[in-house]
Amino acid sequence: MQIQVNREPSTSPAVRALVYCALDELNRRYGANADDHSLHFEELDPPNGAFFVARIDGHLAGGVALRTITDPADRVAEVKRLWVRPDLRKFGVAQRLMSELETWATEAGFLTIYLETGDRQPEAIAFYSRINYERVTAFPEGAEHYPEGLKFKKDLSA
Repeated sequence: MQIQVNREPSTSPAVRALVYCALDELNRRYGANADDHSLHFEELDPPNGAFFVARIDGHLAGGVALRTITDPADRVAEVKRLWVRPDLRKFGVAQRLMSELETWATEAGFLTIYLETGDRQPEAIAFYSRINYERVTAFPEGAEHYPEGLKFKKDLSA
């Protein structure tokens, strides 16, 4: 199984489909309107963001976004909408997506990446810990977040 990952513009139908799949899963886990922090597609384009699409044999397998969450000069970003098709989980798709995202973020000059997940996503909590994201108690001042969300951080300058 060969996983191909490419950065795609926010206007891509694949990006839109993957964001909506992720939202659908969040709504099933947390209830309707689970994500009241709007994600604006234009935030997902360089230089302040990116969206990565994974495909296997040309078919959508998963995706992940990165966006700036403070003043762009601070070079702080947030991972959004990591989602992998349920039938392809445990095959390394999420690992590959995050690896590509982190490589791009480093090359783009980002210094720190934050993310948050919820307590109804134990597989995500375990995954982020496994790929060296550390649990933190807060996002940077001024960044939108869920008070009840579980927050993680990775320093890219280390």
